[in-house]
Amino acid sequence: MQENIRNYMKLGLLHFMAYPKVGKGEGPIAETFRKIALDDYFEAAEITWIKDADVRQKVKKMIETSRLTVAYCAHPRLLTTGQNINDLNEENRQTALANLKEGIDEAYEIGAVGFAFLSGKYAEETKEESYQALVKSTRELCAYAKAKGDMPVLLEIFDYDIDKKSLIGPAAIAKRFAEEITKDFSDFGLLADLSHIPIIHETNEESLLPIKDYIKHAHMGNCVIKYPSQPGFGDSHPRFGFPGGENDVDELAAFLKVLLDIGFLNKENRPIVSFEIKPFGDEDPDLVIANAKRTLNLAWEKV
Repeated sequence: MQENIRNYMKLGLLHFMAYPKVGKGEGPIAETFRKIALDDYFEAAEITWIKDADVRQKVKKMIETSRLTVAYCAHPRLLTTGQNINDLNEENRQTALANLKEGIDEAYEIGAVGFAFLSGKYAEETKEESYQALVKSTRELCAYAKAKGDMPVLLEIFDYDIDKKSLIGPAAIAKRFAEEITKDFSDFGLLADLSHIPIIHETNEESLLPIKDYIKHAHMGNCVIKYPSQPGFGDSHPRFGFPGGENDVDELAAFLKVLLDIGFLNKENRPIVSFEIKPFGDEDPDLVIANAKRTLNLAWEKV
């Protein structure tokens, strides 16, 4: 593709993945976020919970000053606490729901344009009950967000049998879920992630085409799934070109090509497409970010 990539998307970065020390809502949040805000390669950033109100205000000020678009990822609020939004124990479900509602409050506070979360674990024998619990929770979240403004709620598609073992899940159940929620909340959407597609055992076409009408956000990343003994095995989001990884320049190009073909990447309403990459071991986060930029530059030339 010879046209500027910015014509078709807002390039973003998941702050808490690139700088994992801040994933629990603490640590050098303002210092590391400032690096993203200073980097004009990015038009967008994705953040998660920030426990300190003063730090939230510092980040909000940087967002406003730097002209960044920001989205909110609530995943760490669940993954670091072990909470499950489709828990069949009603008390536990309510705890997770309250946690995510607090995340929606934070997202509005910092001016986020979207709020994303993930489904929880499930047992095969009670899968339908877990699905209905997820539907109930999601409707409550959408109604809560809608009562406060116009920020859309998104669910990210994860693996179901390797790492996160989330209910949503392969394309078929993701489509069913999106169809059900959008009956009442038309602005609800799905978040597709390149790094999750191999873990779900699907191709780009199998994963994206069935849900093309519901994709509102996308992530770019890598994963390792060939052998459980490999370093970085599972949904660990290592850098592109990581030994044993599934995704590099060609795979990223193919992913973007499908997103372009289905009209997700477009000039009229440019979506956020963010890197979800994480340093492995003692890797330097800033070098991993540089790797991602160079990989995308090369991939876009192949689209």
